[in-house]
Amino acid sequence: MRIGIGYDIHPVVADRRLMLGGVEIPCQTGLAGHSDGDVLLHAIIDALLGASAQGDIGKHFPPGDPQYKDIASLVLLRRTINLLASNRWQIGNIDATIVAESPKLLPFIEDMRNKIAKALDINPGQVSVKAKTANKVGHVGSGEAMEAYATALLFQESKK
Repeated sequence: MRIGIGYDIHPVVADRRLMLGGVEIPCQTGLAGHSDGDVLLHAIIDALLGASAQGDIGKHFPPGDPQYKDIASLVLLRRTINLLASNRWQIGNIDATIVAESPKLLPFIEDMRNKIAKALDINPGQVSVKAKTANKVGHVGSGEAMEAYATALLFQESKK
């Protein structure tokens, strides 16, 4: 078994869709990024890649590469599961936290869990997503940024 930790932060910007966990959240602002800026999925991808000792999101999906411009992070998550499968890694569970002052994310959490589970071909019960605020502290607390943390537990399938 292996455990990986992922983290990501993106600045909040005007006139961009807000994507979190593969779900479009109705909001006046979104997150800057080369892809769709989905800070939650980026943290999960890093946790999965870290647990499998395969580097990080930037190694596999470089931010300067035009093929990833505005790409849906769910696509990157699906590609990540292929990297894991090639080395017989299976997901035990994922635990993730989004930190944002607004908008309120509770109504979207179950949809996020379901989209993540579907992309990874696992049961939604293996995916935990939580939302917290920064209590008005720092860049996240002032609404200038959103961040996410994730852990992933992997186990390796035995050779048959």
